[in-house]
Amino acid sequence: MKHFKAPKETLGGIDAITTGRLVAAASDVALVTDREGVVQDVAFGSDELAKEVDGDWVGQAWADTVIPASRPVVAEMLEEVGARGGSRWRQVYYSTRHGEAVSVRYCAVAVADRKRVLVVGRDLQPVEALQQQLVEAQQALERDYWRLRQLETRYRLLFQTASEAVLVIEAGTQKIVEANPVAVQLLGERGRGVLGRIFPIGFDPRGTQTVQGLLAAVRSAGRAEEVRAHLVDGATEYTVSAALLRQENVTLYLVRLVPAGVGAAAPVSDAASKALKVMELAPDGLVVTSADGRILTANAAFLDLAQLASEEQVRGQPLDNWLGRPGVDMNVLLANLRQHGTVRLFATLLRGEYGSTTEVEISAVAVRNTERTVFGFIIRNVGRRVSTEAAQGRELPRSVEQLTELVGRVPLKELVRESTDLIERLCIEAALDLTGDNRASAAELLGLSRQSLYVKLRRYGISDVAAEEGG
Repeated sequence: MKHFKAPKETLGGIDAITTGRLVAAASDVALVTDREGVVQDVAFGSDELAKEVDGDWVGQAWADTVIPASRPVVAEMLEEVGARGGSRWRQVYYSTRHGEAVSVRYCAVAVADRKRVLVVGRDLQPVEALQQQLVEAQQALERDYWRLRQLETRYRLLFQTASEAVLVIEAGTQKIVEANPVAVQLLGERGRGVLGRIFPIGFDPRGTQTVQGLLAAVRSAGRAEEVRAHLVDGATEYTVSAALLRQENVTLYLVRLVPAGVGAAAPVSDAASKALKVMELAPDGLVVTSADGRILTANAAFLDLAQLASEEQVRGQPLDNWLGRPGVDMNVLLANLRQHGTVRLFATLLRGEYGSTTEVEISAVAVRNTERTVFGFIIRNVGRRVSTEAAQGRELPRSVEQLTELVGRVPLKELVRESTDLIERLCIEAALDLTGDNRASAAELLGLSRQSLYVKLRRYGISDVAAEEGG
């Protein structure tokens, strides 16, 4: 800490009122206590802190205003003031009206010939909020980093183990950036690698010209039909396909070489493998079941929701084991799928293996072919979705459509009660419309006393009390 060089000359003329204003402006909270620590006066420079912890502190011991765990810190600060005339910055905690802990960093100095102690404090809530945001941001970055690492590992594994020759080529220079082992073995020359070489390589003159045309068409149009080309040996014909992709502002070609004998089936196989990859990595749960609701396959997102480690644990099991109320929700879904073929936004719960429950929305489709029928389910976690339903609480449905949406989600007894309330409310609103909002006439029309009508108006929140009494 660096002090003023000449405080008597520069600050000696400041009166007590000005000094008090300066202290309050320079700190979030300031206390004046006697040598025993009894609060004589309090000033708040922070309105937010005042709302959280302000109380009738005057006349109380400073130590009694903080939480019990911080009282030894207050005692140590007062001892330091008595011994040296000032204390170090120390952190103490207050309990708010909401039961939370608020931290304040204090420094105390002796004033008025050490008969009083001036304590100034700084609210640490903004700093702690920034620290919390920093920690959350760092954790999010780490999660994203590991997710990307896992995706890269999967990509590398798929790239290296693919049975087809696959190359990644820079579009501007046509240099080979990456090649899997099959491509290296196919296009390499006497142990010479292919990375960094200009593509196309390894084809006969006519095949080289055909592949160059393929790359030019893909570059200009974004896509092109696959072509056939012979390698230099002339014995083997390959089907060559290419696609454009961008990575870090660099345009690349993804080139595949498939023996012509299996080239006709290659596009279908590739599309199927991509669809399976999308299903595996999708953030929503994807489940395929047989016609009787037994699971054939499920992705990792569903396994996370169900708190399971592997797909083998669910394969062959009824989806009903984890979905909603056993014997109810799944039967409703299967009945609608058999009748209509699709189900949209079916709200229910998904039960985890270890007791957790998650609010989910389910969309499903029936896939029918000549062999058998299977059902596909998309299960989306809506537990953290911002919803207006929670804010509405137990308000009555305003339409029959809203009421019917509750079927299967609440017991029949509650549905009957809700239906009765809905009909009663609609009748009252209709009577008010017919009578031009005349309460007395509406009560007579409904066969109710005026007081009974007012009670029901209050119950359903149709109009305020003042309007009722003025009926």
